[in-house]
Amino acid sequence: MRLGILSALAVNDRLSFNELKELLQATDGNLSVHARKLEAGGYVSCRKHFAGRVPRTDYRITAAGRRALEEYLEEMEGLIRATRKIAD
Repeated sequence: MRLGILSALAVNDRLSFNELKELLQATDGNLSVHARKLEAGGYVSCRKHFAGRVPRTDYRITAAGRRALEEYLEEMEGLIRATRKIAD
């Protein structure tokens, strides 16, 4: 779920809680818990505001979150390359 959140935010300027929930097919509770963990880790920022009279929560990936995602993807790509070499 956390990888999904970071990946979605990496390709979008920002996403609302409801947009993330729909995109990731998550429940409110599941998304909320994982988003809070990412926020506490400094990987995403959260902005709560009102759009008219409706409360809205928007998320953005931080520079630290983007770096962490890039490092993770590089590690996974290395693992995939190594696995393919073994299989050949």
